[in-house]
Amino acid sequence: MPTAQPPALQPRLTVACEIESGLQIRSGRQVTLIQPWGPDALRVRSALGAVQAGAKPGALHDQPPGSTADIVIGADGSATVTNGAIRAVVDRRGTITFTDADSGAELLGEQEQWLQSAPPRHLRPSGGELCRITATFRAYAGEKLYGLGQHQHGRLDQKGCVIDLVQQNTQIAIPFVVSSRGYGLLWNNPGAGRVELGHTNTRWIAEGARELDYWIVAGPTVAGTLSRYADLTGHAPAYPDWATGFFQSRLRYDNQQELLDVVHEHLGRGLPLSVIVIDFLHWSFHGDWRFDPQRWPDPAGMVAHLRELGVEVVVSIWPTVSERSSNYAEMQRQGMLLHSDELSIASRFVDVGHTGPAFLHYYDPSNPQARAYVWDQIRAGYYDLGIRGFWLDACEPELVAPDPAQWRYHAGPGVAVAGLYPHWNAQTLHDGLAGAGEPAALLLSRSAWAGSARYGVAIWSGDISASFEALRAQVPAGLNAGLSGMPWWSSDIGGFVTWVPNTDPQLRELIIRWFQFQVFTPLFRLHGHRRPDLEGEVLRGAPNELWSFGDEVLEAAAAMLRLREALRPYIGQHMAEATARGIPLMRPLFLDFPDDPVSWEVDDEFMFGPDILAAPVLDYRARARSVWLPGGVAWIDPWTGREYQGGQQVTIDVPLDRAGFFLRGGSPVATAVAEVLP
Repeated sequence: MPTAQPPALQPRLTVACEIESGLQIRSGRQVTLIQPWGPDALRVRSALGAVQAGAKPGALHDQPPGSTADIVIGADGSATVTNGAIRAVVDRRGTITFTDADSGAELLGEQEQWLQSAPPRHLRPSGGELCRITATFRAYAGEKLYGLGQHQHGRLDQKGCVIDLVQQNTQIAIPFVVSSRGYGLLWNNPGAGRVELGHTNTRWIAEGARELDYWIVAGPTVAGTLSRYADLTGHAPAYPDWATGFFQSRLRYDNQQELLDVVHEHLGRGLPLSVIVIDFLHWSFHGDWRFDPQRWPDPAGMVAHLRELGVEVVVSIWPTVSERSSNYAEMQRQGMLLHSDELSIASRFVDVGHTGPAFLHYYDPSNPQARAYVWDQIRAGYYDLGIRGFWLDACEPELVAPDPAQWRYHAGPGVAVAGLYPHWNAQTLHDGLAGAGEPAALLLSRSAWAGSARYGVAIWSGDISASFEALRAQVPAGLNAGLSGMPWWSSDIGGFVTWVPNTDPQLRELIIRWFQFQVFTPLFRLHGHRRPDLEGEVLRGAPNELWSFGDEVLEAAAAMLRLREALRPYIGQHMAEATARGIPLMRPLFLDFPDDPVSWEVDDEFMFGPDILAAPVLDYRARARSVWLPGGVAWIDPWTGREYQGGQQVTIDVPLDRAGFFLRGGSPVATAVAEVLP
């Protein structure tokens, strides 16, 4: 029998026309707009009916000045839009392929979905003004994909991963991806969704949005792409000099005298200290945003005394409001709290002001009135006392019902905007500090979104486990954070969640190796929930100071504190590069050595600025490790003084008292390092 032939493919009816701000494509009800959006970049939006005018929640606001494009429309309905190094080629069916404007090489192409007649940009109404949106692109053999925030899957190249675009403790969703093919793409939809980085195609999904919205930039180098992205979404401010040193923290210092005793002992032992951190429950009730006067009788005097000693105070601020807080009734009456039709509370936790559960709500930072109100409390409770560093914890937010669709924000349905919660929360502090004339503040935040760096946000990897598996995962987590436009990053030295006592030999070795890793990251901070909890206390872990784990840990950790002190001028110098160019201090080898093929494969080493190659020990009981040394450079082992030519794999000894790292030959930092190493 003859084989049945499929019907001839019918082209979708599309109409392309040039408008003042770009190229408009119509296909039935769907309207797509392609616009120049900054140098070498294009923005693509698609909606049913009309693309929304004006600003909307996300990272892209006003069209950058000077954004112009060359638009050519063919007689067959095809079109091209060229802006500097990038060109969008639109075929007669409305499918877009992005190419290098000079060479014509394909960077990224849309791919029709499911059936050949289904458009690559698909919007399906899901209720009200929202749609479920998918955008599908071709996959490419050999392509490597980086960024997307910070995740704990342990992969640097995320090709083959499915990433949920939902904020969670330890998982930070920043929908910006950098490709080895020479482009970066920002999915400018801050609601719930996911991205599937498959080997057959790449698909971005927004579970609820008014329109599809993405931005793509051509960059011949990863460094150039990051610079363009920072230019668009905002550069990190100048990094405070005091934040380049060592941060001491634990769960938790309960009162003023205990905190002062720890600082005095630390300094009395001759150990460098830049920052002491006051963790949660220093208040009576969540949402008070002030110290409990019974336990902290003179916080202003304490801050002044510590500053005289050269120690800054960073204080934990939660976005939670207890029903027992003096601020709750007013915030509830004024509509400043997140609202759910299904739930009467947002979370249940503990407070020190009373026994039993604390019923908590989250303030709504998408509401400008709520941001102003909360800053007024923070200013009176902390800033006016002299505090300039803030730790923004639980700001994903950590809701008892984590589904964003269950919550309503001032800015819109949670399913459409919830990814921005940590960004708006940081804006509360940033705007308040800027209004107070504060030039250099630090916001240590457990979550972020695209563009949060401009608010002075440093992220950390949340409540990770105290394990070597978690330590290994922090290397790609920190590198991908930097490749997502967040140059200020850290993790809890030793991990956070601990189930063994401080005498456990594996925990002690883990803490040593974590110090040796973390000394080469932007923030150098010891924190963790050590066990067992102090008896009779409310969520108060065992001691977590350098001397809490025995003499061997103390000696090894103290050596890393001295090394960090020696590196502080170098760190400050190259953190300024992050401010100026968007280039992270902690970065993968390929950023400095893009022409070295092996550097694109290495995920357990990294550069710390241009002159230090960090090769941390990531396995229990390991006393040697293999290191790839990129070519074209001479590398010095600072422990032995031996010089190696780049372009080879070497094995080095790393006994427990030795950090794995190399120095670029002839670099000025070598002198500073030599002065503190034995």
